[in-house]
Amino acid sequence: MAPELIQIDLEPKRPAAKPTWLRAKAPMGENYHDLKKLARGMNLHTVCESAQCPNIGECWNHKTATFMLLGNLCTRRCGFCAVPKGRPEPIDFDEPRRVAEAVATLGLKFAVVTSVNRDDDNIGAAEVFAQTIHQIREQKPGCRVEVLIPDFQGKEEALRIVLAAKPDILNHNTETVPRLYRAVRSGARYERTLNLLRRAKEIDPTTVTKTGVMVGLGETTEELLQVYSDLAKQNVDILTIGQYLRPSKDHAPMTRYYTPEEFLFMKEEAMKMGFRHVESGPLVRSSYHAHEQADSTRPVAVV
Repeated sequence: MAPELIQIDLEPKRPAAKPTWLRAKAPMGENYHDLKKLARGMNLHTVCESAQCPNIGECWNHKTATFMLLGNLCTRRCGFCAVPKGRPEPIDFDEPRRVAEAVATLGLKFAVVTSVNRDDDNIGAAEVFAQTIHQIREQKPGCRVEVLIPDFQGKEEALRIVLAAKPDILNHNTETVPRLYRAVRSGARYERTLNLLRRAKEIDPTTVTKTGVMVGLGETTEELLQVYSDLAKQNVDILTIGQYLRPSKDHAPMTRYYTPEEFLFMKEEAMKMGFRHVESGPLVRSSYHAHEQADSTRPVAVV
């Protein structure tokens, strides 16, 4: 009896196409090019470019950008992040002035500033955040400021320095579920993240706190809902939930795409837990629609 022949497919496997709900418009337009030119001219970095954000076209055309402080080299090697890693240059304490000048030149009403991790000098990093807040308010009065800070390796002195500058929103991302921290968040600790968000409220109860979570890294729905519950217990005001997109083959693999219906389900469940605002969707990133999130958590004026 002749052996059964097996057909071998030599064609390379094509990656699955992105769902239609994940296709962002290509960046273009006058505002986009003006902001890019401005950032280059002032030696500033934006997380929009460094982290390969899919919303860069939409946000930059609305003159909204997230400036990245403390250089463009991160001291950690998180598995999900596209920001370059390496030994950073000394902290540039003139950077806050230049960021504020860019904010004023663009006429921004809401500015978001974040940074790479600077585990070589957490106190210096916190001082740069504080000075950036002060400089923006001096050069562009009335502009609200959101800061997306690292965990400062749990150093409360650094957190207090930032809070003393009175940011309108203090953001620190949770990113993923505890089980995946070792693979996804190099150098971070889940309990440290919860503690930072809790202490921010204890140090200054008027602080609006915010955090973000990515999905598609291999977590379960049950794990996600537990994380949302943990964050709600820290009295976090704003939660963002977005799809993880693998920057390159060298980064953590993506396990699956979540559907718009699943994002809606997560938003509804999180809102039941007590968050004041939940931004949940495939293309959502920490600073996406940040001004709208800020508006939703402003105190209601008493007439």
